[in-house]
Amino acid sequence: MIRHRRARIVATLGPASRSPEMIVALARAGADVFRLNFSHGTHDDHAEALKNVRAAEAAVGRPLAALADLQGPKFRLGAFKGGALKVGPGDKIRLDLDPKLGDATRVSMPHPELFAALHPGAHLLVDDGKVRLTVEASGKDYADVIVVQGDKLSDHKGVALPGVIIPLSPLTAKDREDLAFALRIGVDWVALSFVQRAADMAELRRLTGGRAAVLAKIEKPAALNDLGAILDQCDGVMVARGDLGVEMEPEDVPVAQKAIVRAARARGIPVIVATQMLESMITSPTPTRAEASDVANAVYEGADAVMLSAESAAGAFPLEAVTMMNRIIERVERDPNWSALMDAEHGLVEDQDADALVAAARRAAESGSTACLVAFTTTGVTAQRLARERPLQPVLALTPHLNVARKLCLVWGVEPRISEQPKGLDHLTKGATQMAADLGLAKPNGRVLILAGTPFGSPGAANLLRLAHAPAASGG
Repeated sequence: MIRHRRARIVATLGPASRSPEMIVALARAGADVFRLNFSHGTHDDHAEALKNVRAAEAAVGRPLAALADLQGPKFRLGAFKGGALKVGPGDKIRLDLDPKLGDATRVSMPHPELFAALHPGAHLLVDDGKVRLTVEASGKDYADVIVVQGDKLSDHKGVALPGVIIPLSPLTAKDREDLAFALRIGVDWVALSFVQRAADMAELRRLTGGRAAVLAKIEKPAALNDLGAILDQCDGVMVARGDLGVEMEPEDVPVAQKAIVRAARARGIPVIVATQMLESMITSPTPTRAEASDVANAVYEGADAVMLSAESAAGAFPLEAVTMMNRIIERVERDPNWSALMDAEHGLVEDQDADALVAAARRAAESGSTACLVAFTTTGVTAQRLARERPLQPVLALTPHLNVARKLCLVWGVEPRISEQPKGLDHLTKGATQMAADLGLAKPNGRVLILAGTPFGSPGAANLLRLAHAPAASGG
């Protein structure tokens, strides 16, 4: 089952979509990666969902990836007498560690680490920014704040500190338990929430130990200040616009999105644009025109993947949402302006043999009637290097390792498939051209460019580029 598009689709699984039948339907409609959101559901729910993803993989005849999304720390106010407190601009209230019910003078904020990060002039956003507070005075166990905007504080609403680096690991005790479980059941990607600095991703990479690829969710403005170093510790990145939008002005979020996508593309790591992409399809079978444009813009930017959250996890129309996202991507990629944009921006070519070879392969593909590029890869790196160049020909990634094929499901334009270890160059060439023909990526006698690293079976950079042709049509 070949998808005739380059950008990939991530679909979040939940009560509306985790059944075996629905996962197969979503995969046939175009989903490439299935997200297990550990902010919701039980371990049993996620184990069952992953089992169904693996069964769907066999049904659709191509690899499918599973991404475990860790919840990260959640900061919340305590509870109030009566459940809520009416406030207005200019009102003052104290935040403290006392667990008693709040009133008009004070309320609990049971997070000592937040008080440690506060200072006079710092801002707090409550309930996704509906209430804005400014700190007038603070200590290790209290903060006196003044209301700047909003009309109601209610029980257990979330708290965010824009522009403040909070001195704690983004991996909570729950996250560590969830991570161990996710690795045990065999997910392919792990996403870390609340990333603030490169050290956060280094910690996740250490705990993961190579058992899954690691992905940073950029949802704190502070992460933008350390973006390059964070990406250097990642296998992938997500533009988590919902939480990012809480702590940034709305007009700044699109600028941040473009900066993150551009930085990820330059490094050749996959980037997902996420949150509220087809939000209205939670309750409607069709999106708004603005939402369709939002998905299209991410595709025009060259993002590797676009993501559905509640639309596929809990909405009334999960299949329609994936189908619509697939339609939007396919339409954009038929636009001549899209191909010109992909050709206008390529990854940075480093002074390495492999990068020079990949750049040469792209130029060779452009210079003639090349049907497809084939990357034989042990680790996935050669295929990702090719994808970084955004070639307009499909990239067939052949690997003997199923976990590598699944990881590559997130990468732009790559069709991963399992292939036996080559016994030599002729064996590789025959297998690659035959697979390209069988999948319909190359017509009879069509030109195929093959990249590989020798000796075969040893992880290492690509050092071989071969031009070959698909088998001729058999006579009838």
